[in-house]
Amino acid sequence: MKKMLLVYILLISAFALYVLRFEYNSQVNSSWEDRGLRGDIGETYIMITFQSGLEYWKSPLKGFEDAADAFGVTVEYRGATRYDAKEQTMVIEQAIARKPAGIAISAIDPQSLVPAINKAIDADIPVVLFDADAPGSQAYSFLGTDNYKSGVMAADKMAELLGREGEVAVLTLPGQQNHEERTKGFRDTIKDRYPSMEIVEVADGHGDAMVSKDETLRMMKEHPELAGIFVTEATGGAGAGEAVQTVADRHPLQIISFDTNKDTLDMIKNGTISATIAQGTWNMGYWSLQYLFHLHHQLTVPAPSSSGENAPLPVMVDTGISVVTRSDVDDYYAK
Repeated sequence: MKKMLLVYILLISAFALYVLRFEYNSQVNSSWEDRGLRGDIGETYIMITFQSGLEYWKSPLKGFEDAADAFGVTVEYRGATRYDAKEQTMVIEQAIARKPAGIAISAIDPQSLVPAINKAIDADIPVVLFDADAPGSQAYSFLGTDNYKSGVMAADKMAELLGREGEVAVLTLPGQQNHEERTKGFRDTIKDRYPSMEIVEVADGHGDAMVSKDETLRMMKEHPELAGIFVTEATGGAGAGEAVQTVADRHPLQIISFDTNKDTLDMIKNGTISATIAQGTWNMGYWSLQYLFHLHHQLTVPAPSSSGENAPLPVMVDTGISVVTRSDVDDYYAK
């Protein structure tokens, strides 16, 4: 009896193994049309940022993960813990050594990261950039905000808030391309469209709330007629808001910030911050993974790019912006 039971177990096990092997071979040998765009759980894509603890990265990472779920692949998140180009370069080097299927990078610096990005490309690891570009690199595509346009939008909103006249300032991160472009769009628009408005200072907030708070207080003191500040990133926006909250005996200061983290939304709701520029951050992550998957599986077809050369992907993808004010702030809280 025991011998017959053992025979049955062996036969059932062999049959199950045959079925599993058949299914596996069918998947491997079938075309994309037969099985859909599906990868493998061992196929790993890595997202790399800087200041990795920022709330800002949650939305692009969610998009990255959602696309990975659709393809059945694995994703990992890595980042420099500080605002440090050397540390981010080291993180990229470590990712390259692991030979992932692709890497999506938000570049802290448009120049210093180029060798590391190009090293990944030379190792046949597809790279796309999102949020912050490194134009001199060989990365296949940049997916992010039209930062110059966002500066233009902020300037138009500031003019609306101030009745098209008054002194304004900018609090930014000099040396980082996306922030430089936002600042340039703001400055050019104020100069070209609003002759009764003047930018009295562009200050460095270091992407730090305390530094931004101190810089805002200093500018308010040195420019008593200062009526508005455009802050090109969210942490500095919160710092500027905290500065305004500590000064009670001064005329109102209009603050336009960037992004939709909870601190910013709360300050819009209570009237401390007048508006913020919202980016399509989920789109950045979702389409970055889509592009990397297609590059890894060689599913792209060369097409003319904006540079006039054939490229496997659009070299620039505008993921969109909008202005958030008190009237619609509730729509931007995480659901």
